Amino acid sequence: MAKLQNSTTWLVIILSTLLVHAMGQAWEPGSATFYGDMTGKETMQGACGYGDLIQQGYGLETAALSTALFNNGLTCGACFEIMCFNSTEWCIPNAGTIKITGTNFCPPNYDPHFYPWCNPPRKHFDLSMPMFTKIAQAKAGIIGVQFRRVPCVKTGGVRFQLGGNPNFVTAVLLNVAGAGDVIALSVKTPTSNWLPMLRNWGQVWNIGGGTPLVGQILSFQVTTSDKKTLTFNNVAPGNWQFGQTYEASGNF
Repeated sequence: MAKLQNSTTWLVIILSTLLVHAMGQAWEPGSATFYGDMTGKETMQGACGYGDLIQQGYGLETAALSTALFNNGLTCGACFEIMCFNSTEWCIPNAGTIKITGTNFCPPNYDPHFYPWCNPPRKHFDLSMPMFTKIAQAKAGIIGVQFRRVPCVKTGGVRFQLGGNPNFVTAVLLNVAGAGDVIALSVKTPTSNWLPMLRNWGQVWNIGGGTPLVGQILSFQVTTSDKKTLTFNNVAPGNWQFGQTYEASGNF
């Protein structure tokens, strides 16, 4: 009997491990608030470099991340699944979960007269009001949540928004599927080797003078935080323009 019980115990452990692996990362405790109103007009932007989130295709399924989650901008583009938890009075019954992309920073505030929700070491999400009200009543203000990292699901290819000037070219990576957060980016012209770009802030990458990119067809090599690397050939045509966004034919 003892041998059978031990076998059953190990079977439960193995099945539980497989289930966690299949579903992604383990759930963690955190909290969530919301910004703006139900119109969604106050789209969060800024700290990741994405600009207008509606225009860029992120919609309202976004969140500003507290210091502990934002990781100095390295988490920009990562996706999370969130459920209302341990706030029985405010959680909407059977609401399930929401999925969002981290697109901004919720800065800490050490003034004792203000709420400290985004202060370290709190893991906190500031959601759009339409997303918050999918899982909880708005009058709650703040709720406890469970969250986990999940793969990003995006429509279309990775997008590259080019900016700067001929001596300082920048690229903002948008609509990245899979892990979502990019840790390395290189650019190549038909006459050059792969040239590494530097992360400036958020998901804004740059390459300095001495590298003639203007008037050249541009290809990009992108590595995400799960160490997957993809090459996107001939993304921007030879007559590419600053301020324009160019979409690759593939995604992670």
